[in-house]
Amino acid sequence: MPAQAAMRESPKKLANKLLWSDAKHANTKHERAMMENTNTHTEAVPHEERELLVEERRRLIRELIEQQERVTVEELSAKFGISLVTIRSDLNALAEIGAIVRTRGGALVQRDDEDLPVSIKQSINRVEKMRIAAAAVKLIKDGATIVLDSGSTTGEIAKQIRALKVNSINVITNALNVAVLLASSPHVRLIMLGGVLRQSSYSLSGPQAEQALNGLRADILFLGFDGLDPEIGAMTPHLLEAQLNAQMIKISRQVVAVGDSSKLHRRSLSVIAKTEQIHQVITDIAADPEVVTALRAHGVDVVLV
Repeated sequence: MPAQAAMRESPKKLANKLLWSDAKHANTKHERAMMENTNTHTEAVPHEERELLVEERRRLIRELIEQQERVTVEELSAKFGISLVTIRSDLNALAEIGAIVRTRGGALVQRDDEDLPVSIKQSINRVEKMRIAAAAVKLIKDGATIVLDSGSTTGEIAKQIRALKVNSINVITNALNVAVLLASSPHVRLIMLGGVLRQSSYSLSGPQAEQALNGLRADILFLGFDGLDPEIGAMTPHLLEAQLNAQMIKISRQVVAVGDSSKLHRRSLSVIAKTEQIHQVITDIAADPEVVTALRAHGVDVVLV
């Protein structure tokens, strides 16, 4: 299957295809170690059985996570009677193929229509998000007016704005978490939009939020996204937020899309911004080179950090 087509498959479908090969690969070092242990008096486990042990354990781990929706490394270690190191390796392998969502100290269930709480999203690819945020705040000049969309990456930008060496900036946002982070910053004039709250993301949207943007103008919009396809643009599964984002784009002179590389070439329900409307994308160095080339071919300035 072509790489781009595979990237568009849902996490569960992709996980089902890759789980066996991943288990086989993960077992290689274990198999080699057992074969080299000539001092043991225990009969070696056959190759096929060892593969089954890893595959079966990871399948059971995934089923348990789907049932409970959340597990810890310690819980899995006790249940399966294996080390914390082995459990972490299993969880990392399952996360790499999209079967689960890896979090600090455990894992969460992966759903095709997933809407993880922003508190959980903040812990996913956090190092990459911090680098993206550091690059983003360098674009903010003294006296500027910016729009901060909702999301975990824009939340990281808000954290770094608190330490920004400027006299004064204006920040327009629809995100409660961003507002809380910036409320006590003396150099920030905060403009909070109204609207209907989506609790998992702390974001406000709807007609009230859109009307609040009327008459406002901004220098830069820092736009979060759930998916970004070079041929389509930035996307989100949330219709109301897509409509609000469209208004944010209209009032902003520059649109900077911010998101880690795991979101590139994903597609979602609603188009936030066409590729031609995005001036710059800031993402991490793990971005697919083909996606980066395609974005640049559409005139988008891609910054890799």
